[in-house]
Amino acid sequence: MQTPNKKFDNKRRKKAKGGRDEKTNGFDEILQPDIDNLLQKNKPQTDSPADAPSPPQPTLPETFTEIEVRVSEISSTGDGLALSENGNHVYVVPFTVPGDKVLVKVVRHFPSLSYSVTDFLKVIEPGQQRRDDLIGCKYFSQCSGCQLQMLSYEDQLAHKKRIVEKAYANFSGLIPELIPAIGDTFPSPLQYGYRTKLTPHFTSPAGGGRRKKEPREPVTEVPPIGFTFKNQRRDLDIEDCPLGTDIVRKGLKSERKRVADNIQQYKKGATILLRESTSRIPKEGSTTDPNSNPTIPITYENQNKPHQESGDLITLDRPTYTEEKRCVTDQNAISVEYIDDYIFTNKAGAFFQNNNSILSGFTEYIRQQSLSPSDSNITTDATSPIKYLLDAYSGSGLFTITLSPLFKSSLGVDVAGDSIISARENARANSLPNTGFAAADAAVLFKDVPYPADQTLLVIDPPRKGCSEDFLRQLLAFGPRRVVYVSCNVHTQARDVAVMVQGDEKFGVRYDIESIRGFDFFPQTGHVEGVAVLNKVSIPVVAQEA
Repeated sequence: MQTPNKKFDNKRRKKAKGGRDEKTNGFDEILQPDIDNLLQKNKPQTDSPADAPSPPQPTLPETFTEIEVRVSEISSTGDGLALSENGNHVYVVPFTVPGDKVLVKVVRHFPSLSYSVTDFLKVIEPGQQRRDDLIGCKYFSQCSGCQLQMLSYEDQLAHKKRIVEKAYANFSGLIPELIPAIGDTFPSPLQYGYRTKLTPHFTSPAGGGRRKKEPREPVTEVPPIGFTFKNQRRDLDIEDCPLGTDIVRKGLKSERKRVADNIQQYKKGATILLRESTSRIPKEGSTTDPNSNPTIPITYENQNKPHQESGDLITLDRPTYTEEKRCVTDQNAISVEYIDDYIFTNKAGAFFQNNNSILSGFTEYIRQQSLSPSDSNITTDATSPIKYLLDAYSGSGLFTITLSPLFKSSLGVDVAGDSIISARENARANSLPNTGFAAADAAVLFKDVPYPADQTLLVIDPPRKGCSEDFLRQLLAFGPRRVVYVSCNVHTQARDVAVMVQGDEKFGVRYDIESIRGFDFFPQTGHVEGVAVLNKVSIPVVAQEA
C-alpha cells in the first residue's frame, strides 16, 4: 500500500496559515510557489558546479517606472506573471492573460523573493485568450475585486482547475500517486449578478477635528464609497457592481444616496451591508405551499433601528407563488434564503454562502458524495452503512439541513451561538426532527460525539485558515468512516488533507482521498471553493511506550 510522503513540510504548513503578513490572507504564500516554478522552468542550463557562487541580483527598474513585459502565465492569485529579460526575476501583473504584452508601472520590489508588483496600464499586444469584449464592469483593471473578466468562462473554469491542482502539488507535501486526478470545475449558473451580499465601505468623511475638544468642521464632500484600488489602500468610488444580484445593485444605489444625504452624521468611516432577502407568497387558489414548509415569521432584534432595508423591492412571478426580494442593510436583521425547497433564515451580517445560483447543484453534489464511495476499489473496514451525520463548523445549518434526510440522526456544531440559534430555527422550519445543533468550539467537537465512528459521515467547512492541528488530531482519534471537506481556501485544505492522509499510527487510522473538485462560487475572480472526499483506512496500531 502506498503511504504518504513523510517529508511533510512543516514550514510550508506555517506559511499557509498566514506567513509574513496575516492581512494578506496567505496571498504571498500562494503566489511564491508559482513564481519559483516559473523561474525554475526558465532557468538556463549550465554546467557550473553546485558550490559555484550565486549569480548577482538583477538590476531592477526604479519604482514607478513604466516598462513593457510579456506575460507567461496566470498565477493562483489571478495575477499574470512576466519574466524579466534575463529570466531571473518575475513581474506580477494584474488583469492579464498568457501572451499579453503590456505596459505596467513598477510599484514595489521584493528582490529576496525574486518578484516585483506592478500596476496594469494598458495592453500593447493581446494574448490569444484575451477577450476584452467580455469585460462587464467599467471599474475592471482598477478595482481589486475581480481578476478574470477578460477570460472566457470556459478558460476561467480551466484556470481554477489548475489552481486546485497546484494547491495540492505545492501545499500538501503528498507524493502524486496519493492525489487523484482533479475533477473539472463545477460551473456557476450565473457569471454576473450572482452575489447575494456586498459590503462596500467608505473612510472618515472630510472635516472634523483631530482631537475630541476641537470643533468638528462641516463636511464638504462625500468620500469614495466602494472598494479599494488594486495594489493600493486608497478607496475607489463604485456606483454599481455587476456581480451583485439585481436587488443588491438597487440597494447599493439607494444606500450610496442615503450616506451622501446624511454624511454629516458620520464621524468615522463605515461598512455598508447589502444582503438579499427573499420571501415567497402563495398565489390565491394555489394548492401547493411554495416551499412545502411552514411560513417563518421574520422578526428583528431592534424594531426601532432605521434603515434595516434599503427600501427597494423586486417582484418575480412564479407558477404557484410570487417572489419578493428586498435588500437588508442591518447586520442584526433577518435575511431569508431558499435552496430548492429548503428555507434558511440568518442574521444578515452572519456568514452564509454568497452565490445562491450554485447552491442547488452544490448541495446536490455533496448529497451524492455522502453515503457510498464512487470508486469500488476504495475499501474500508466498516461493516455497517453510514447512518449518522456530524457537521463541524455548521453555521446556520446549510449542510446539516440539506443532508439530514439521508441520515438516521444529524448533529451540527459551531462556535457561534447566534448561528446555532438560526440553525435550530431552520431545522424546525424545514420539519427535520432528527436534526440537532450544539454551540461548541470545533476544537473539542469530538469529546461527546453520540455516534459510532464507523457509521458516521463528517462534513467540515472551516474558515480560510483551515483546521487547527488539535482539531485534526481529534478527527484522527475519532476516525469517522467518511469525510467531506469543503473549503473556501484550497491551499489550507490541501495542507489539512495531507495530515489526514498521513494519519496517526497511535490511533491506527489514516485516510485515502477519493475525489477532489473545485466549485466556482465567485466567477470573474481568482477564488475557487474546494470539495475533497476521503475514506478511512485502518493501519496497524503502534504500541506506545509506558
